[in-house]
Amino acid sequence: MSIAMLITMLLCFALTVSVAVSIGLAAILGIQLGNVNMLVAVKEMFNSLNKFPLAAIPFFILAGNLMETGGISRRLVEFAKSIVGGVQGGLPMTCVLTCMIFAAVSGSSVATTFAIGAILIPALVKHGYPSNYAAALQATSAELGVVIPPSIPMILYGVAAEVSIGELFIAGFGPGIFIGVSLMAFVHIYCRFKGWGKNDGDGRLAFGKATIQAGWALLMPIIILGGIYGGVFTPTEASAVAVFYALFIGIVMYREIKPRDIFPILKKSVVSSAVIMFIIANAGLFAFLLTRAGVPDAIGRWLEAVLESPAMFLLGVNIALFIIGMFIETGAAIIVLAPILAPVGMYFGIDPVHFGMVMVVNLALGMITPPFGVNLFAACTVARLSLDQVIGRLWPFVAVILCCLMVITYVPALSLTLRDLVYR
Repeated sequence: MSIAMLITMLLCFALTVSVAVSIGLAAILGIQLGNVNMLVAVKEMFNSLNKFPLAAIPFFILAGNLMETGGISRRLVEFAKSIVGGVQGGLPMTCVLTCMIFAAVSGSSVATTFAIGAILIPALVKHGYPSNYAAALQATSAELGVVIPPSIPMILYGVAAEVSIGELFIAGFGPGIFIGVSLMAFVHIYCRFKGWGKNDGDGRLAFGKATIQAGWALLMPIIILGGIYGGVFTPTEASAVAVFYALFIGIVMYREIKPRDIFPILKKSVVSSAVIMFIIANAGLFAFLLTRAGVPDAIGRWLEAVLESPAMFLLGVNIALFIIGMFIETGAAIIVLAPILAPVGMYFGIDPVHFGMVMVVNLALGMITPPFGVNLFAACTVARLSLDQVIGRLWPFVAVILCCLMVITYVPALSLTLRDLVYR
């Protein structure tokens, strides 16, 4: 039954059937082959969605869309440029830093790609950077949207693996900042080597002026994350606070969100949220059937026999997740794989929060690698380029993220030090 389910799911993926429908069809086949009552499908799909932390997902998506329309992203770009824009290659570094800041309130890499890319890709091209380089840089930088908290994939992992979302959020700061700094160092060195970006500082605002302009936007991550770790509200409640604060900034302070903009923003957010929730419901049923068939235990015993140490287990998991991330949407992969792999990782003595960071960072790579690559396709859309025009510029960035992933994997302190200071 399990093999038939997996083959069906992969075949549907190959036929470009949507992720949620592919998982759902495989699950229905499993129910039929296993002589399970079809009422189980309804029950398990409902149970998959009947979890309070999942309420944060539509709110964070709505907050990101409000930020995109409300002028917050443009002001964050000017603020980031005032910090790093004065050096050679400063504009690509501005792209990375802006994505880091925007990620701290949006939780979505796709939203980050569109909101920041719409501003910075044309600016990079105007300053003489190749358009395909600008698109590849934006797609890669936006990956930070799921590594730096709040993060929708972290919420999904927390729910699937029954791990504290607050601990996951605070653990994400170390890996997120490490990846961001590594990307900025790489683009600075690369631009000096290529001779690009010698005039990137033109038109840069003074730091004080840029900070004042972006002040209301910069308060947003402080309020959201400070409220979570200060015990004022839960991560789920923080998502609702983010929505109201983004509305306040966009309508009252910046006055860039008009009444006519509200319905399109809500419609866009509802569609995005519904897609994610449909995937979660189907993936929950799929995971239930695999667990019922004993697949997690079988995989655990096999890994125990083949991979004799935690280091080898993590290496094997990274290789598998890198390949899986190329073909399966990040959220669906986490919902299906986290309940299977996290217990095995705990058997090997790996902290489930650290393992969550490894899973999130690795699967986030799938957002910039074809054939799935939602960030890559979003950046190509913004830059008006085809995938084959961008792919050649992408691989150096993928190599940088892979190097960062190895450090995050084998240096747990990078993820756990801040968590232990706050929660232990």
